[in-house]
Amino acid sequence: MMKYFRRNRLILRSFQEISFEETMQRKMNKHVPLSRSLQECRQMLERIFENCKDIIFLPWRYGPDLQYEALTVYCVTLVHDQETNYFKSAMQDLAPHEIGQAQSDITPEVVSGFFEKHGASSETAHVIGDVNKAVVDILSGNVVIFFDQWDKALSYKAKTLQERQVTENVIEPVVRGPHDSTVESLKKNIGLIRTRIKTPDFKLQLLTGGGDSKSEIAYGYIEGSVNPETLTEFEKRISPIKHLDILETSYIEELLEESVYSPFSQFRVTERPDAAAAALLDGKIIVMVSGSPSILICPGLFFEFLQSPEDYYHRTAFSSVIRLIRLIAFFITLLLPSIYIAYTTFNPELIPTVLLLALLNTREGIPFPAFVEALIMTFFFEIMTEAGIRLPRPVGSAVSIVGALVIGEAAISAGIASPAMVVVVALTGIAQFSLPQYNFVLAVRLMRYPLMILSATLGGFGLLIGLLLILLHMMSLRSLGQPFVAPLGPARPRQLRDVFMRAPLKSLLRSPRNRHRHDVYAHNKKEG
Repeated sequence: MMKYFRRNRLILRSFQEISFEETMQRKMNKHVPLSRSLQECRQMLERIFENCKDIIFLPWRYGPDLQYEALTVYCVTLVHDQETNYFKSAMQDLAPHEIGQAQSDITPEVVSGFFEKHGASSETAHVIGDVNKAVVDILSGNVVIFFDQWDKALSYKAKTLQERQVTENVIEPVVRGPHDSTVESLKKNIGLIRTRIKTPDFKLQLLTGGGDSKSEIAYGYIEGSVNPETLTEFEKRISPIKHLDILETSYIEELLEESVYSPFSQFRVTERPDAAAAALLDGKIIVMVSGSPSILICPGLFFEFLQSPEDYYHRTAFSSVIRLIRLIAFFITLLLPSIYIAYTTFNPELIPTVLLLALLNTREGIPFPAFVEALIMTFFFEIMTEAGIRLPRPVGSAVSIVGALVIGEAAISAGIASPAMVVVVALTGIAQFSLPQYNFVLAVRLMRYPLMILSATLGGFGLLIGLLLILLHMMSLRSLGQPFVAPLGPARPRQLRDVFMRAPLKSLLRSPRNRHRHDVYAHNKKEG
C-alpha cells in the first residue's frame, strides 16, 4: 500500500513539474512555432484557452469542393464586428472576385506562397508564426486565421470595445488653457501629444510588458532636447519591464526610482496633454501605458512639483505671485502644526503676550497636551480627506465640508480641542490643497507627523533637526541621475528665472531650461 501511494505521488509530482515547465516556457515568451497541422494548432490553443468560454473557435472550409480546412479564433468579448469577412479581405490581391466564385483557385500552397512572399495586403493584418504571438493577438482583440498545411497564421485587428472619449480634465482642473484630458487609450494619448508637437525629432519607442498582462508601453522624448545621459540611464532602468506585469504607470515609476522608500516622488504624473508636451520641450521623457490615463514625466525635480502648466498661460506678475503663494502654502502645511506644538509647549516666551494670553484662554479646560490635541484633530482631518476622495464626487465634497464643520464645532463644545487648534488644522489642510501635484501632497502629509513628534519632544530644536534631516535627504536624492533640488543644488543661476518666479515668456522661449538648448542658443547668438 505504501509503495502504491509513493508511486502515485511520484507520478503526480512529475505531472506538476511538466505542467509548470510548459507554463513557464509560455510565460517567458519562448518561441513556439506553429504546426503545419491545423488539428495540432487547434488542440494546442484549446489547452491554452481551457475554461475560457469567451474564446471562439470557428472552423470553415475553402478551395475546390471545400476540401481544405481553416480555423478562425477570436475573443467574443473583445471583437464585436463579427460579420466582416477577413479571409475575403486577405484574398483581395490573390483572388479579385468574390470568394464563392474564386474558391476553386485557392489552395493551401497558393495561400502560403502568396503571404510568405508578399505579406498581408491590409494595413490591419500581419502574418505570425509563433504560438505565443497568436495567443497575445487573440487576447488583444485580433481575429487570427489558421490554415491547414501552413505553419503561419493571419492576424487582423478587430478590437471594437467602447473607450472613454476625450473629456475635460477632472483630476487637474483648468482655469485657462486646454481643457482636454488623456484617456485609457494609448493611441489617443499619443495623438493628443502629436497634435501639439509636430516635429520628427519627437521620438517614440514602444515596448510590451511581460507576465500575463502584456501591456503596451510607450516612452517618448525630443531628440536634441533630452539629456543623452538621462536617456541612457532611463533606458537602462526600464529594460527589466519586459519581464514584469505592468498595469499602470505607477508600476514603472517604482522601477525607475533610485530611492523607493523616500517620501518624495522622483517623477511627476499628469493627465494633461499640454503639460506632457511642455515637459518634452523642456527635455523630459514621458512614459504612457495602455489602460491608464496617467503620463509619467521623467525626471521630476523638487521645484517642478510646486509649478503648474497654467503658470505659463497667465501674465508674468500673476504667475510669479501664485508661485510664491504655493511655496508659502507648502511651508504652512508642513510646519504649522509643529510650530504650534513647539511654541505652546517649550517656547511660549517667543509668542507675543497678547496672543499668548488668548491661546491660554482658549486652552483652558482642554484635557490633552498640545501634541495629542494636534494629533487627534489632524487624524480626523485625514479621515475626512480620504472620505471625500473615495465617495462619489457629488457626495464627497458635501461630506467633507459638513464633516469638517460638525467635527470642529463638536470638538470645541466637548472640550477635546481648542479653537486655536481647529484653526491650525484647518489652515494646514487648506494649504495642502493648493499644491498642484497630488503625489507631492502625499509626501508632505507623511512628513508632517515626524516633525510633530520631534517638536513635542525637543521643541524648536527638534523641529530644526527634522528640517535639517529633510533637507539632507532631498540633497541626496537623484532622479535619473539629476539632483532633486536643482537648480539650487548644484547652483544654476541661469535656470532660477523659472523657479520661484516666472520670467517673461520671451526669454523663456528663447532659452528654455534644459542645458542643451542653452548651448545651441548661445552658439547661434555668438555666430550671429
